[in-house]
Amino acid sequence: MTLMPTNARKPSPSAEKILLIRHGAFGDIVQTDGALRDIRARFPHAETVLLTTAPFRKLMARCPHIDRILIDNRAPLWKLNALWALRTALKTEAFDRVFDLQKTDRTDLYRRFFLRNAIWSGRAAGDCPASAIDGYVAQLRRAGVEPAECIRPNVGWMADDVNTLLIEAGVRHPYIALIPGCAARHPQKRWPYYNQLAAALIARGYDIVMAPGPDEIELCKRIPGHTLLGPNGFLNWFELAGVLKDACFVVGNDTGPSHVASCLDKPGLALFGPHTSAARTGICRGEFGAIEVANLAELSVQTVLDAILRKLPAQENSV
Repeated sequence: MTLMPTNARKPSPSAEKILLIRHGAFGDIVQTDGALRDIRARFPHAETVLLTTAPFRKLMARCPHIDRILIDNRAPLWKLNALWALRTALKTEAFDRVFDLQKTDRTDLYRRFFLRNAIWSGRAAGDCPASAIDGYVAQLRRAGVEPAECIRPNVGWMADDVNTLLIEAGVRHPYIALIPGCAARHPQKRWPYYNQLAAALIARGYDIVMAPGPDEIELCKRIPGHTLLGPNGFLNWFELAGVLKDACFVVGNDTGPSHVASCLDKPGLALFGPHTSAARTGICRGEFGAIEVANLAELSVQTVLDAILRKLPAQENSV
């Protein structure tokens, strides 16, 4: 299945064809922006095609660094008919180069059986980068691509103008965006004191805004501030990015929207427990930092509040 991005160029039929592979997840695919930008700069006349999964089709259709999208349903390996159909589609494309940004056993199978004739850039023997972005930097250098933007992903192209949405919700500027949720399968990533933090920030003159995902709506409604909801019950990715872009500060768990805020060059904080390290995720850049603790339940509101206020001016209308 092929999708043409809305901003697609029309490369020459004789142009080199490059396949970029990144199946997900949300935060990880957002962080590929810098690598995609560098590949485009190195091969400005090539046709770049992204192989991704269906949940990210609409998101990446807006990405200015790719021309087309192919969908990989990642069928179980025992579903030979589905694998054969993917093999046929990839071989028909006749890609000249492949940048495997996913670097899994599955994509290595694609290299060995589906794309043997393409120049392949992927994981190297002994590869153990400190973060995915560090891995992209090393990978691009091995492929002769200067990683000038790799460490500075910038997804400003994601952000819609949400001024009308904010006005209709009665949001005052400056506001702080909170991201109190995360994927339901990772409850250990959720810091439990966002309601107290929100109350403390409101008392200091800041408005509070949240844009929850579908399984976070009830959580956010229990927190003081504005819970922004769209026609489908929640904001889409582009509205979410617009809300984060307009915030004066962002505080969130280790989850995709926090990575979006970091890749929008926002000042902010991500809160990490023992599940992984901030360095491993590559989330810290510019004025976006992290607090890491052994137990999120033991991270006090005052500690987080102090870290925020050190970076923000006091508000005149504070209580």
